[in-house]
Amino acid sequence: MTAEFTGRHVLAEFGGVDSALCDDIDRLQAALREALTAAGVTICEMVGKQFEPHGVTVLALLAESHASLHTYPETGDIFVDVFTCGSAADNAGTVAELLRTALAPRYVRISTVRRGRVSGPG
Repeated sequence: MTAEFTGRHVLAEFGGVDSALCDDIDRLQAALREALTAAGVTICEMVGKQFEPHGVTVLALLAESHASLHTYPETGDIFVDVFTCGSAADNAGTVAELLRTALAPRYVRISTVRRGRVSGPG
């Protein structure tokens, strides 16, 4: 079998995060940038949005796909979405773990979906 396309999509829910951090767009963008860089993925662009009265979304367009953070300061929750594909497919989990360290949640739920298509004999 030969892989035509492979990827990993990591979905993480971080609870019990400091509410001030959940509402700090600069710290969140820095944390995502550092995690992506340390994991060896290529950031093409990053954009963030501060919501009123609170909450932040940070999106990173990657050469390998994408990553995002969505925060809810009122409950201390951050939802993380990291999808990497090709030779960097395994890096999505690394990004999530680095963010876990940087954001210091009290509660964590992480799931990984293997994505892709395999073709060939067998």
